[in-house]
Amino acid sequence: MARPGPRRLGRTAALVVLLLAVIVLAVGLGSVTIAPGEVLGALWRGLSRAELAGNDVIVWQIRLPRVVMGVVVGACLAVCGGAFQGVFRNPLADPYLLGVASGAGLGATVGIVAGWPRGSIPLAALAAALVAVSVTLGLAREGRRFPPTRLILAGVVVGSVLSAFSTFLILRGEDRAREVLAYTLGDLGFSGWRDVGTVLPYAAVGCGVLIALGRALDTLQLGDLTARSLGVPVERLRLLVVIAASIATAAAVAYVGIIGFVGLIVPHVVRLAWGANHRVLLPVSALLGGALLVLADLLARTTLLSQVGVVTTLLGGPFFLWLLRRERHE
Repeated sequence: MARPGPRRLGRTAALVVLLLAVIVLAVGLGSVTIAPGEVLGALWRGLSRAELAGNDVIVWQIRLPRVVMGVVVGACLAVCGGAFQGVFRNPLADPYLLGVASGAGLGATVGIVAGWPRGSIPLAALAAALVAVSVTLGLAREGRRFPPTRLILAGVVVGSVLSAFSTFLILRGEDRAREVLAYTLGDLGFSGWRDVGTVLPYAAVGCGVLIALGRALDTLQLGDLTARSLGVPVERLRLLVVIAASIATAAAVAYVGIIGFVGLIVPHVVRLAWGANHRVLLPVSALLGGALLVLADLLARTTLLSQVGVVTTLLGGPFFLWLLRRERHE
């Protein structure tokens, strides 16, 4: 493996600094503005287990869990999106390709319309998302193989059917429609430390597996036949990537809702600046995805846009159109 050049190392260091700066900014801004120095002091006092008072309580109990959840979910979506684009060799692939989002949306819709306690809704969304992926895998399977085209088509079918059921339930329970819509647009506002602790293991294990498979994903870009001749178990690799990415994505969207474009555009940005090597692309995507989602959530809660999913779509849509235009002229 070639060592990264100084320019790439400099960009990575700048990205780490950007992520830390966005975290401090997001923790400090809100209805009560807290200066960066006070934020750092509150973080130090919390880490040193000193008694918290005043703004320290706002930092540790209200804003920091939300920001940390944004970092975890943003990193998770970006890594999973990059892995899906690599394993399917499709630049339009995103973490929701195999029905995870539609499954989570249906599970949450059932819970909200039925009036279940709020704490049970993420569990329903997580279970439904995993069932949706399992159905997709079952429909796409050919013996021991999972052809990419069949996986994508099965994901589209499963997602469409589940979305139709969600729409039906929303129409039947119109008084809960606003809550369902808020979930489908993504919301980090209800995130607490318990939620972070629940999502983090799934995200860490799933993303860790995907990053560890970076070399195999690079080899897969040469084509299935070439990859097999070089000793890569293509079908096992594809199944492992799908399972790891789906579990991580399901856990993320179960607790914060469906946030679009992060898993689609972040890997493209990283490819432009760092190259297509998955051993670099995936971990750098995690840093940029975390920073992007925290920044988007900051804009959502300090402007009239309200929902973080609206912000990511408004940012991601024009960028993706520019990207398509750029590739057409190359």
